[in-house]
Amino acid sequence: MIAKLDSHLHVWTLARGDYTWLTPEFSNIYRDFSIDDALPEAEQAGVQGFILVQAAASAAETDFLLSLAAADKRVAGVVGWVDFQSETAADEVRRRAAQEGLVGVRPMIADLPDPRWILQDECAPALKAMSESGLVFDGHARPDLISIMTTLAQSYPDLSIVVNHAGKPPIASGDLDDWRGDIRALAACQNVCTKLSGLLTEAGARTDDDAIGAVVEHIASCFGHERVLWGSDWPVLTMAASYADWSAQSERLIKRHFAGHEASVWRTNAERIYLKNSGGQLGQA
Repeated sequence: MIAKLDSHLHVWTLARGDYTWLTPEFSNIYRDFSIDDALPEAEQAGVQGFILVQAAASAAETDFLLSLAAADKRVAGVVGWVDFQSETAADEVRRRAAQEGLVGVRPMIADLPDPRWILQDECAPALKAMSESGLVFDGHARPDLISIMTTLAQSYPDLSIVVNHAGKPPIASGDLDDWRGDIRALAACQNVCTKLSGLLTEAGARTDDDAIGAVVEHIASCFGHERVLWGSDWPVLTMAASYADWSAQSERLIKRHFAGHEASVWRTNAERIYLKNSGGQLGQA
């Protein structure tokens, strides 16, 4: 079995108090989640390591995730958060880049009212510092943000960008034409990769292999096998399916659309993109 790296896992402790988006209406996930909660199904699927991704717009949560990484060899890296509009944002990026375990930064742009927020001049110093430090920019996902990511990638060609959840295609409606065109334009930027994650929570009733496979097929045709990373988006995933369900479906679809390159999607792309500075690597397939 391929040794897999989950490039998108969240953990949180509600008592920390900075998950402003996570309210009781999200009943399925409005509780604490730890790596151990995901581990039985993840290990059964062959997952040996995780990239922890921020879920709160706070420096304190990034410190929390880094403390978990320092104590748990299953954590391959952390995608944290930095206040891009701070006067000291560039210095903070450089400080964070020097911390062991931090591999990327994700501003929560999908939660902001202005879709062009990341393109404003105030964010430029932090973005330039990320380009220089080698930190990955994780692109918070929404369909209308895909074209914004294209502009960002063109403006900062040395910035490594990983767009989350394939840009959240509107699978439930089946109206994928705009998404297809936007993804094709985004993929023309060679500094951009995307995660094969978060699809089932966008699918409504259209969760079968044909519906999800149509998205995977387009991602494969645009990005190829070297710029796609598998992730679970657990525990948000549990609002639609289990870790075991998504990993099993992913096995089928990755085998179909990335034949001969399965290990790239499951592990080695994430190692190359996220762990390039640390030299981190999971066990061999």
